[in-house]
Amino acid sequence: MTMKNLLQQFIEDESGATAVEYGLILTVLSLVIIGGIGKAADALQWLFSDNNSRLVNAFAH
Repeated sequence: MTMKNLLQQFIEDESGATAVEYGLILTVLSLVIIGGIGKAADALQWLFSDNNSRLVNAFAH
């Protein structure tokens, strides 16, 4: 095999590209999920800590 054939075979090989793409998708989805959980936790904390909240008043009576 010549160097040209080896280089052409390397360029046409896409088996590793798929793994990289799946890795990038997984990374982005993980960041979105972690960010969403953080925002939801902040909202729940505010909901239970706000003295004027209807939920807090419902549990107090």
